[in-house]
Amino acid sequence: MNLNIDFKKQIDKILPADEAARLMQAIEGGEPVVSLRFNDAKGFAVPPALEQVPWCAMGAYLEQRPQFTFDPHFHAGSYYVQDASSMFIYHVIKSLVKRPVSYLDLCAAPGGKTTAALQALPQGSFVVANEIMPQRAQVLRENVIKWGAHNCMVTYDTPKKLGMIENAFDIIAADVPCSGEGMFRKDDEAVSQWSPALVQQCAERQLSIINDVWQALKPGGLLIYSTCTYNIDENEAMASKIASQLGASFVEVEINEAWHIKGSLHGDIPCYRFMPHLTRGEGLFMCVLKKDGHSSATSSEPYRNKHSKRDKKTAIKIPPQAQGWINGDFEIKEVNGVIKATSKDIKGPLEAFGDNIRIIKDFGIELGTIKGKNLIPSHQLAMSPLINDKAFPKCEVDYPTAIAYLRGESINIDSERGYVLITHQGATLGFVNNLGNRANNLYPKPWRIMSTHLPSTPPAII
Repeated sequence: MNLNIDFKKQIDKILPADEAARLMQAIEGGEPVVSLRFNDAKGFAVPPALEQVPWCAMGAYLEQRPQFTFDPHFHAGSYYVQDASSMFIYHVIKSLVKRPVSYLDLCAAPGGKTTAALQALPQGSFVVANEIMPQRAQVLRENVIKWGAHNCMVTYDTPKKLGMIENAFDIIAADVPCSGEGMFRKDDEAVSQWSPALVQQCAERQLSIINDVWQALKPGGLLIYSTCTYNIDENEAMASKIASQLGASFVEVEINEAWHIKGSLHGDIPCYRFMPHLTRGEGLFMCVLKKDGHSSATSSEPYRNKHSKRDKKTAIKIPPQAQGWINGDFEIKEVNGVIKATSKDIKGPLEAFGDNIRIIKDFGIELGTIKGKNLIPSHQLAMSPLINDKAFPKCEVDYPTAIAYLRGESINIDSERGYVLITHQGATLGFVNNLGNRANNLYPKPWRIMSTHLPSTPPAII
């Protein structure tokens, strides 16, 4: 790794000489840490054999990086591969949020912090996960669906557009685009692209992003600001600008000294720095700001939009079997041939966001698609922890069959005819339509494993 001399000078300015040397050694000679976060909503927890991430109850370290692509549990949403430092947002939310809230993840792709928030937020909260780049937004959508959360909408729009929905969110998390210094151990491109000019460009962009979205945060609401970089311009200095220019105060989060999280390198603001010479993870900066003012609004308060064009009545009758496919208090409706289950307590936000924001995954769960006289169950339903276990037969398959299914191949199974849920080691992979002599594969085409290679030993994470 050939680090820019200007980067080294920058580190020398913000850290004492001995500590700067240890950080540089960790960046240049250290190996990236491998960690993941288990999905407790699907019944998974940290196995006893793995070391838990100290600030995240569902996070764990791995000794080495397996081929996650060939682990069926990876595709089933049993866990999410995430840097341990980034899991700190789980601790922040658990520490500060005690009631259901409206939550916006502004720069959400690929979905690590979104799924961590969905895991940490109180029941009854709802999340809007936004990513401005369409291709990255599709990856975000895939990961949210695999995680199985019904209370999450995925959008791809600008901060300015989202900021036009005033006072909509109790919390906005902004993991803003940055110069990427904290990713140097994992990303050679970040090393080659870094320059002092890039740092300044990122700082200007960060302030613009927060300015654009600020009106969407309720008075008294929280901004969780984070970067994956080390310098002061994008971190302490930027957070201080947000506080002084937009009107906010800093919120302290209680941490354990044994975690070795570093504090502010500039001034005395409450902030949390993860550095690889101190903590097992990559570089991260995070702080929490509270917007000036006080709001009595709660997330259950509806965001009405009198001109909403959504949820039009249709002449299609909802197939009766759809009512029994999902557990919970849902409103079942049909939209353009798709049967959807939407939680009644987030009906208000549906009306507000729908006509103004570009959406690629709505709140709720797609149950199935009507084709002629048939109702074909959706993969979103298969991924949901709320699916009615008695609605469909299940077929447990071995590892080679699971991989064949995830490649989109037709498989042979010993099960009754009709729509069957394919499982592996208890994790649901998706649906097939069993015709007897073969089972037609209903796994989403864009998500299929493309590699024809099959490892001699399957990953053994769970």
